[in-house]
Formats: sequence, C-alpha cells, structure tokens
Amino acid sequence: MNSYYYIAGTLVFTVYGQIILKWRLNQLGALPAGFQDKAMFLCKALFDPYIISGFISAFTASVFWMAAMTTLEITRAYPFMSLAPALVFVIGVCFLGEAFTIGKIAGLILILLGIIVTVNY
Repeated sequence: MNSYYYIAGTLVFTVYGQIILKWRLNQLGALPAGFQDKAMFLCKALFDPYIISGFISAFTASVFWMAAMTTLEITRAYPFMSLAPALVFVIGVCFLGEAFTIGKIAGLILILLGIIVTVNY
C-alpha cells in the first residue's frame, strides 16, 4: 500500500473524530456549572455512541499513523497533518455553521503553502 494512503487514513479518521465530537457536543449542550452536574454531563457524553465512535476514530487514526511511520520519514509525513485543521475548518463551516473569516482563509492558505514548501524542497 502506498505510504500516502496511511497518511490519508490518519487524516480521515482524525477529522471524523473531531467533527463528530463537536457535532454531538453541540447537541448535548454546554457544560453545566456545578461539579456534580459536570460529572453527570461528562458521564452521559462518554457513553454516547457518537462520541465513542469519535474515540474509536482517534485510535484508528493512530494505527494509520503508526503504519505511515514505518514507511516514511517523519519530516516528510508530518507536514500533511497540517491538513487536519484545514479540513476541520472547511467541514465545520459547511456542516456545523462555524464562522467563516478572512483570517481563517489566510491561515488555510499559509498551511497549504507550508505543506507544498516542506514536501517539495
């Protein structure tokens, strides 16, 4: 299998985990103020099937990353991990109603330029 498929797997499962956690926590509401209420909220969240799938996704992303590390130098593979925040931004704006700002677009462009420079030079 091409080493970059491992990186793609890492990215897909990382992004899925972040998006599903944010989506589900948005549905569950804000963290309550009191200690006992916080504990109950977090217990409820920890046993939520969607949140569990996010944790499983994070573990799966780690397995893909381990596979990538067996075939690539970390200095070649790690810049691609910068795509995770970029993908989370795009998906967050499109599906979660997150804010779309010029500053975030500038950051995305800088991330992409950084990946291009790091991988090609």
